[in-house]
Amino acid sequence: MATVPFKTESPFENILTRTHDASDFKYEKYTQYISSQVGASTSPVNLALFGLGRAGSIHLSNILANPRVNLRYIVEEDETRWEPSRIRWNLQTTTFIRPGDVAQVYADQDLHACLIATPTFTHEGFIIGSLDGGKAVFSEKPISQAPSGTARCYEKAATVGKPLFCAFNRRFDPSFTNVRNRVRAGELGHIHMIKTTSRDSPLPSIAYLKISGGIFHDCAVHDIDMITWILGEYPSEVFSAANSHIPEIKAINDWDNVAITMKFPSGTLATVDLSRFASYGYDQRLEVFGPKGMLHVKNETPNKTVFSDSCGSSEVPMYYSFPSRHADGYMRELDHFLDVVQGKSTMSVTDRMTSAVSKIADACEDSAKTGKTVELSWGEDELPEGYVKTA
Repeated sequence: MATVPFKTESPFENILTRTHDASDFKYEKYTQYISSQVGASTSPVNLALFGLGRAGSIHLSNILANPRVNLRYIVEEDETRWEPSRIRWNLQTTTFIRPGDVAQVYADQDLHACLIATPTFTHEGFIIGSLDGGKAVFSEKPISQAPSGTARCYEKAATVGKPLFCAFNRRFDPSFTNVRNRVRAGELGHIHMIKTTSRDSPLPSIAYLKISGGIFHDCAVHDIDMITWILGEYPSEVFSAANSHIPEIKAINDWDNVAITMKFPSGTLATVDLSRFASYGYDQRLEVFGPKGMLHVKNETPNKTVFSDSCGSSEVPMYYSFPSRHADGYMRELDHFLDVVQGKSTMSVTDRMTSAVSKIADACEDSAKTGKTVELSWGEDELPEGYVKTA
């Protein structure tokens, strides 16, 4: 047989030294669950969840699936959600609280942390109250509706010595994380161009859009954060163009399509393609290009089945919306926050990062309104550790 010379050793040789690739984070978690070694802290984090809306429901399922958390309270304004949630999730030991009675939560000395997933206009008050009560805080973005409110929250966190984590969940997506790590390792060389596509599905309700903060602070902030996080640099110029093809969105003085261009001091260019509604699914793509090659994150699908017939081949549609597409990111960001609370990790999203993203989003929105390029400058006190200020 011609291939006999290519026979290899038995796969049982070196079986104890082979292991999984570092990218297989799910297998890594499995190894942690079956390990006989105990981590630095095995005591569960006692936590209060604020809000049972879109984001809150995602966090609730992840909290209950995580053995490191004990859900003591749910703070929810709409009492019609209490009993269905209690029954659905078997919440026999969780106390439901009205926002007006939240002082009980803040006063609980056995509570370690609060997770804020309520409407944006309530964030600052709940964050300040939680920090004053000595709790670590996980907050959905944005921290506050205004930069001054964001600053107050982070100043309070510094004063009381508790972490305030802003949840930019795409940083914790396995594919996006892999791209960032490979870019930072120099695999592509100096980046020439980075592009994101973020098109929402399904179309959000008008009720939500009215309180969302607008497309720049509700949607574009995710792309801005991801691009600057990958590059470790902030832009010196931004230009945005936007339109409103959906009359109901135009009527509330918002846009449904946005194109953003960012120019960085090092010469890198970035573009963001953003839309409130894609009829074909939740379109999330990333491309990074440099002199040594390109990294590209494609849209993900619920399964990898391919159907073929005389007309060709087809796959199942891409994920329908963010709860399914970013399910891994939501789980991983919760684990990161728990690591921070238990002293196992330092916080990866800092006050300077959060403030910078808001500053860039404001500039992009101003550009869309005026039709002009907006220049940005950055002081040393605005740059996170490891971020580059290029002259």
